[in-house]
Amino acid sequence: MAKQSVLIVCPGRGTYGAAELGSLARYAGHHDLARFDAMRAEAGAPTISELDGTASFSAAMHAVGSNAAPLIYAAGWLDFLSLDHDRFNVVAVTGNSMGWYTALACAGAVSGEHGFAIADAMGTHSGRHGDGGQLLVSLVGEDWRFDPALRAEVLDRAVRHDTLLSIDLGGMLVLAGEASALTALARALPALPGRAPMKLAGHGPFHTPLMSESSRAALETLPTTWFGQPQVPLIDGTGRIWHRHATDPAALHGYTFIDQILQPYDFAAAVSVGLKEFAPDRIVLIGPGDTLGGAIGQILVREGWLGMRDKAAFAQQQASDPFLIAMGREDQRALAQSAG
Repeated sequence: MAKQSVLIVCPGRGTYGAAELGSLARYAGHHDLARFDAMRAEAGAPTISELDGTASFSAAMHAVGSNAAPLIYAAGWLDFLSLDHDRFNVVAVTGNSMGWYTALACAGAVSGEHGFAIADAMGTHSGRHGDGGQLLVSLVGEDWRFDPALRAEVLDRAVRHDTLLSIDLGGMLVLAGEASALTALARALPALPGRAPMKLAGHGPFHTPLMSESSRAALETLPTTWFGQPQVPLIDGTGRIWHRHATDPAALHGYTFIDQILQPYDFAAAVSVGLKEFAPDRIVLIGPGDTLGGAIGQILVREGWLGMRDKAAFAQQQASDPFLIAMGREDQRALAQSAG
């Protein structure tokens, strides 16, 4: 039987929550998890297994960058390793925001261990920034239909209130800036079809020039020698494809720790390029969680992929023959995971 082609998507911050607590126990005894635990212990930090094994979820413990980033990386990387590679052929890899570090490892541009070291370090480095945070703005209503004019108006108001585009999720925008500017912007936004704007707790002004100290720390501590050629195409936060045999590892290192940190992350473009350039049979969203599934679904609707032009069509497709498989969902994990 021919393998199905898949686009791998790696999630970022905010995806390991209370519902994900204990989910890494399924990988107890795995060599990579043991190594990640040893690396954390050597640094005097709580191990991944200890964090995942606590009795209850604590935002102060699990959501802080220095713990959240390695938890998310470990969950995603171990999910990727459990993918049934006898049934699926990975044709490209991408990620959202911090998920870029997981994507680097899944594409083979860095080793799994170096990918963990990068995510672990960036969980700390990302706390080095100027005053500011992020505001999530939904551009679509219940039907998920996209209005480009509304997007343009929201971005225009953002500029007028000294805020910047941080992440483009397609049906949602993440805007960043100083706290007072975000508060003023939230009041000045036009009528929105979806939920009210929401400040993202514990998030800095990621993917903006306000992260310059984070970029500097990364360049000083994370070496170019860790980077190599991706083994499968790697799609970055501008929609650019880094191909095998055509990638300069130094350039990939520079993008990762300069542009990727200081410039907007266009996740919608990354997914759209993955769809149009590689026409995968499926998208596989690795863990933790499945919160990024809604954003991916909205991008599919915006593109009209497989005739999905609203939320109802997406739901119908998912019910009959899921195009998007989220490994963070127990009812979909078995569709992608190796039986072994």
